[in-house]
Amino acid sequence: MSGAPHVRILMCTCNGAPWLEAQLASFVAQTHGAWSLWVSDDGSTDATRSLLEAFDRARPGRIERIVEGPRAGSAANYMHLLCHPDLPPGPVALSDQDDVWMADKLARAIAALGGPRAADSAAQPAAWGARWIVTDEHLSNPRPSTRFPRGPSFGNALVQNVLSGHSATLNAAALALVRRAGPQPVAHHDWWLYQLLAGSGADLVLDEAPALYYRQHGRNVLGANRGWSAMLARLGQVRGGSFTDWTRTHRVALGRVAPLLTPAARGLLAALDAAPPRGLGRIRAFRRLGLVRQTRTGTALLHLLAGQGRI
Repeated sequence: MSGAPHVRILMCTCNGAPWLEAQLASFVAQTHGAWSLWVSDDGSTDATRSLLEAFDRARPGRIERIVEGPRAGSAANYMHLLCHPDLPPGPVALSDQDDVWMADKLARAIAALGGPRAADSAAQPAAWGARWIVTDEHLSNPRPSTRFPRGPSFGNALVQNVLSGHSATLNAAALALVRRAGPQPVAHHDWWLYQLLAGSGADLVLDEAPALYYRQHGRNVLGANRGWSAMLARLGQVRGGSFTDWTRTHRVALGRVAPLLTPAARGLLAALDAAPPRGLGRIRAFRRLGLVRQTRTGTALLHLLAGQGRI
């Protein structure tokens, strides 16, 4: 593909042998052929490394680098890879180890990010994400992921992630921004990317068409955010304190990188910090500041929990 920017696929692995070969094959099938793979392996004890080595022998040059992960969880592994000092500048596409990409995924992402301009570090930071097809571990029982009708915004990013890591592609300028922010100790790397990019005024594109198959197999770090069961699971995370811990951790990280955020984003954070900790005053602050989830039901639940002081 003449003039096509080179994309580095960033994949983190940890005992992914049962699914890895199918994902690697989907990389090879990409219609955008200008890509190479960086892998951060987080201490796999199964055949993951052997499969990567076999792929490297069969496809010389496709694996550019395999690095050792920090062994501190998935988010830390991805931040380690995104901020690795040897990672060259340019567009990057994040990948899970257990998905299967549709053949046009990279091509669609790069086209949405401006084609050759995606490799320009001086361009406006931008990221692309897409919907996906949820399947079981055998890629059966397919059903589409939920839509995000409100679209991306910083107010949404503070309370929900819509830039799923397994679909996210960043242009060179967005990667440079992430690297300036550094490997923050956040709870979820993709949610952090959404917050950082939205807060800095980056262009965010959410593609309505699915771009990959997302396996549900019981070992996912997070399950599919779809349907009433997913909503109940998220509610359990809120009631159990996990969601509160995540948002606080990310709020601290946003404070550390405040100079990278827009004045409007910094003002929103300051107003949120000054809001009452619970009660109607906190609900009114959420509404005034535009802290919303993608659906009316989700937003109503968010505001209820905010009034209870859980968020």
